[in-house]
Amino acid sequence: MNTLFWVLTGILAYSAVAMWLRNRGSLPDAVRVSGPVVTLRTLRGRAFLGRLATPKRFWRAVANLGLGGALVAMVASFALILSSAMSAFSNAQPSAIQQPQNFLIIPGVNDFLPLSVAPEIVAGLAVAMVIHEGAHGLVCRVEDIDIESMGLVFFALLPVGAFVEPDEEATQAASRGARARMFAAGVTANTVLTVVVFALLFGPVVGAISPAAGYAVGEVNPGSPADAADLSQGDRIVEVAGAPIETSGEFESAIADAGDSVALTVDDGDGQETLTVDRELQVVGSAGGNPLGVTIEGSPVTVAAVNGESVATESDFFAAVGDDERATLTVTGNASVLDPVRDAPGAGAEDASGVETAADEAAVTVPDVPIGAYVVGVQEGGPIHDAGAALGEPLTVVSIDGERVVDEEALSAVLGERDPGETVPVTAYDTDGERTTYDVELDPHPNRDGGFIGVSVFPGTSGLALDDVGVTEYPAGAYLELLGGDGGESAGDGPALGGVTDSPLGLVFVALILPLGSLFGLPFNFAGFTGELTNFFVVEGPLAALGGGVFLLANLLFWSGWINIQLALFNCLPAFPLDGGRILRMVAEAVISRVPISDRHAAVRTITVSSGLVMLAGLIAMIFGDQILTALGLS
Repeated sequence: MNTLFWVLTGILAYSAVAMWLRNRGSLPDAVRVSGPVVTLRTLRGRAFLGRLATPKRFWRAVANLGLGGALVAMVASFALILSSAMSAFSNAQPSAIQQPQNFLIIPGVNDFLPLSVAPEIVAGLAVAMVIHEGAHGLVCRVEDIDIESMGLVFFALLPVGAFVEPDEEATQAASRGARARMFAAGVTANTVLTVVVFALLFGPVVGAISPAAGYAVGEVNPGSPADAADLSQGDRIVEVAGAPIETSGEFESAIADAGDSVALTVDDGDGQETLTVDRELQVVGSAGGNPLGVTIEGSPVTVAAVNGESVATESDFFAAVGDDERATLTVTGNASVLDPVRDAPGAGAEDASGVETAADEAAVTVPDVPIGAYVVGVQEGGPIHDAGAALGEPLTVVSIDGERVVDEEALSAVLGERDPGETVPVTAYDTDGERTTYDVELDPHPNRDGGFIGVSVFPGTSGLALDDVGVTEYPAGAYLELLGGDGGESAGDGPALGGVTDSPLGLVFVALILPLGSLFGLPFNFAGFTGELTNFFVVEGPLAALGGGVFLLANLLFWSGWINIQLALFNCLPAFPLDGGRILRMVAEAVISRVPISDRHAAVRTITVSSGLVMLAGLIAMIFGDQILTALGLS
């Protein structure tokens, strides 16, 4: 609220000063002020555009190609807006991208555009607008349409628009094709610029960047052992107990073999220091209906003991469970979080009297908790459903074909060694604690070798996500590979998008969705090589002499390409006064001129106005669909 107050105060102060200067006549004639909006008008550059327009046949050919692409994008954007609007009404909960502030390309206001890359975004936006309007002016000169003025529009100090004002009479005198090419020129220029900057980004620039050695800390869980040891987001763990590590896989192996207290050497970008992490086994996530009965929404709970034996790590946990299918778990944590756990059959605080807790914490012991891979969904018609498993009822799988299964990884490993078509016994517990064995004929796994029983499994054990350090990896290598670079050995451990990056068009698509990565199942939104993220990468090869300048160049290219294609697609919307709306009018005039209608002008106006109203309604539905349903009592 304070930030918004000071922003508004600054805008008002700027507006007052600008209008005072205007009223005093202190501003040049080229500067026009209307509140916080300042317009800079000029005729400079008109002669340059005239010289640049000399190869008219070439520019007309380029503009015709762009016009064809704009027509395709116009139809696609119309369909996308309508489908997104219908989706907004059908989804009970709106996604983050549908929040009103996320439709604004304003760093720090838009949840997906961090303030740290504001200079790059503003620079990319300014370039995109100048190129867009410059292309309109170029094609004006190609088609012999005079330009009255051109310039930039600022909101306070931020560039928010550019414009070219063609002579109205000359525009009306031009052919319909000439006007259509002129309207499509801006979209064409933005698209061409996108291709150029992404070619530079995916080629020499990203090719000079490699993931740095170590484990990249993308997030530290609040209240975790890592948090208590002062590990921070952006740190890079380079040693575990004095042993150097190169990849996240080496970190996981080293930490699994480490003791209850482990020394981690971290590099924060300014130097290295060694921190001691006193580990404790925390439940940091949970699936609904899990056997323990705990729901993790904020603060974690700690697994203090298994079968009466104190545990501090995952290794301790599974060693204490052994080959038993069930175990008695003692958990500690916030009393309000553990209240539902006390309702589990046999659970009781008195059984945990030997466990020390803080004054505001409690301890609860729950006996006979099935320990295994937690199935959150049985697929209808899948192998285990055909074998008798009920739909909609969670299961805890404890063994397959006689082999003990303690978590999701063990289930995958066992099935990976089985052949499709093989019949294996699968033993599982239901929510009532009943033990059942299903004879399951395995299907081929859809994503890898081995068998498939037709279930969705929660990552972890018994519907619990366990963590004994409290850090989440930032998949630097995987993200670098998604941008066409070399992600190194650890790239395969990160997010994958089904080979979409195998083509140049796929790389462009990935670059466009990376800032919105969390909406597509990626662990983090990628805003470029900025802030603490630069600690996860190193610059090598011929561009190494530029040092951190390579990251700045990569960010400029990344956001310039992202904004240019967004601006091009937005201007393709068939709504006036956007370029798409003007092109739609040209197309409507061309079609209606061949139809025996008495009032052709009214028919064209009906088509364009209707399209604009549909677009407006679609955008309103996308942004405010959930609020509309709530107001109507339909949500």
